[in-house]
Amino acid sequence: MGPFLETLIGGLMAGMLYSLIALGFVLIFKASGVFNFAQGAMVLFAALAMARFAEWIPKYTGLDGKIVVNLLAFAGALAVMVVVAWLVERLALSKLVNQEGITLLMATLGIAYLLEGAGQMLFGNDIYKIDIGLPKDPMFLFEQTFEGGILVSKEDLYAALIAAALVAGLSLFFQKTATGRALRAVADEHQAAQSIGIPLSRIWVIVWSVAGFVALVAGMIWGSKLGVQFSLSLVALKALPVVILGGLTSVPGAIVGGLLIGVGEKLSEAYIGPHLGGGIEYWFGYVLVLVVLLVRPQGLFGEKIIDRV
Repeated sequence: MGPFLETLIGGLMAGMLYSLIALGFVLIFKASGVFNFAQGAMVLFAALAMARFAEWIPKYTGLDGKIVVNLLAFAGALAVMVVVAWLVERLALSKLVNQEGITLLMATLGIAYLLEGAGQMLFGNDIYKIDIGLPKDPMFLFEQTFEGGILVSKEDLYAALIAAALVAGLSLFFQKTATGRALRAVADEHQAAQSIGIPLSRIWVIVWSVAGFVALVAGMIWGSKLGVQFSLSLVALKALPVVILGGLTSVPGAIVGGLLIGVGEKLSEAYIGPHLGGGIEYWFGYVLVLVVLLVRPQGLFGEKIIDRV
């Protein structure tokens, strides 16, 4: 039971991090009805900005307190992501209002390549470090109950708590605030939302800014764990099955999907992997999603859309 619980807890913590990245996809889809292929590039761009600002601030200002430097670096990176959101709306989305979904999809692909190139040009292409003070040493729980206790990574635990708090906050934002309801209205029908006075351009800037904030938090956590490098944009691929499993329009679905895939891949790797040669966690999520789509194409919590003709 001890090793099982250890694997289960590890899967839950990994699942929360997947949910955090998946949330960025859900936010954009809820506001524009398009799948945002630029989310991985946004995570990379935000993490690069955070890492470089944390390096430049002590160098040019003389500040050396880790907390102060990280807060200033976070604020600077967030400001950069808000500017990116404004530019995306001004230069791309405002020109594509009421266009076909495939047009917006291709626009997000172009934005992804643009952000990766701009990130390399502005911040460099080395491997950078983000040190936000997450503890690296593990801890042991239930030592009196299980022999040797249950090994838990403090870094993963803190990261999962941060992700859980952010996901919960955004869920409340969508359900309880006027802006959140406006975002949902825009997602349902652009023209109808405009007809009742909802400013489409402002809503898109807000949602891309919020998605940039989510990308920044995700990039900060993953950058602290893995280092900030250009392969960081591929972390978003781990969130694709999470989004599809939970449903493209559901914030709770992103949470549940992340937890299911996080736990499933860890348990399957631990208990089935030795019999199949390992590597199950790399494809487990995609196989699970394929099975679910055969039964429920809209995902576990997605909206079933019926068009009457």
